[in-house]
Amino acid sequence: MAPQTTRFAVVDLNGQLRGKRAAGAFDPDKDTLKMPLSVLNLDIFGADIEDSPLVFETGDRDGMLRPSSRGAVPMPWLATPSMLVPMVMHTEDGAPFEGDPRHALEAVLGRYAADGLQVMAATELEFTLFNADGGPVLNPQTGNPIKTVNTLSLQELDAFDQVFTDLYEACEAMGIPAKDAISEAAPGQFEVTLTHQDALKAADDTMLFKHMVKGLARKWGMRASFMAKPDPDQAGNGMHVHVSVLRAGRNIFDDGGPNGTDALRHAVAGCLRAMRGATLLFAPHANSYARLTPGAHAPTGIGWSYENRTVALRIPNGPSVARRFEHRVAGGDINPYLLLTAILGAAHIGLVKKLKAPAPVTGNAYAQKLPQLAEDWASAIDLFATDPLVGQLFPPLLIDMLTRTKRQELAKFSEMSPPDIRTVLLDRV
Repeated sequence: MAPQTTRFAVVDLNGQLRGKRAAGAFDPDKDTLKMPLSVLNLDIFGADIEDSPLVFETGDRDGMLRPSSRGAVPMPWLATPSMLVPMVMHTEDGAPFEGDPRHALEAVLGRYAADGLQVMAATELEFTLFNADGGPVLNPQTGNPIKTVNTLSLQELDAFDQVFTDLYEACEAMGIPAKDAISEAAPGQFEVTLTHQDALKAADDTMLFKHMVKGLARKWGMRASFMAKPDPDQAGNGMHVHVSVLRAGRNIFDDGGPNGTDALRHAVAGCLRAMRGATLLFAPHANSYARLTPGAHAPTGIGWSYENRTVALRIPNGPSVARRFEHRVAGGDINPYLLLTAILGAAHIGLVKKLKAPAPVTGNAYAQKLPQLAEDWASAIDLFATDPLVGQLFPPLLIDMLTRTKRQELAKFSEMSPPDIRTVLLDRV
């Protein structure tokens, strides 16, 4: 059945969908869509960046929207049959707009392709459900607020059976490969794993999954957030990324044993080297740094190890054919395109330059003197703007746009109380 409405959306630097609603279906061969280039450079409040050259200095010029390779997907959380068409931004001459985060990821994946490599990725996403008023979510079976932790509880998953039934049906309709679901380490907190797949589709699906969960929550009479720290007394929402690299269909990290190849360690070394300068992409918002507390299951030290969840980069055990690294630093409030660009771009530098990883951490990484991520939001912004390795991962325009965005947000949030900050971010991230 043809959709009654269609949404067209690009993803801005904060991971927000910006676009238009139209009646009926979309014909990419007939319909031309434009939006200002500056729409990709709005702050989290949805406001223009005051000193952005994309606005008045250049006349707030339009860019051309083209459908991404992900293709149109249904929007099962809406009552009216509707389709969402993910778009990417181009300049008037047809060139990819360097301020579009999806183009940044495509450019990095192009470096792998030029070397005969394909990147596979999977994401694990944690989110928290809230009552409609923003308070503790109610247990659907008892009607009582959930105020206690019930980690890996089947009873809690069963209480939300209809929620997860709707979620998995929506994922199937949208072509999102959702796998396992668990209850997590905070009231109303859950994690869903998306299956290992081509890295660009993994980023697309992560973006769509986040948008879908928020839409479904409204349908359920709830609210959902991937906010890094939804509540001062709760565990933060994280997002882990699993990465392997193929050459001619074979995993280059697989040596037939538990330790993996030199290529695996080169990739790890690249990721470690970029980690401090790229902190802003792992923790992009005003309350993200409340999650990065030593001992709180969110790694702050820059180190790696085998089968150790206290480190930033973990090499999971299991069949050697599936050997991979798990990047454990990011909060759930990230932009998946920027995050994967940073991780995969850094890993590629490690592979090309054959960087040497330090010795793997043994024991509790929180108790050891390791190099650290940026200490706070302001430091992370400054590092992102000036770090030479970040400059190898992203085009100068995007670095400038994101830096301006975050400095504007920093100024605005510095005048707000923590509860007001939470209110702003709850529905947006």
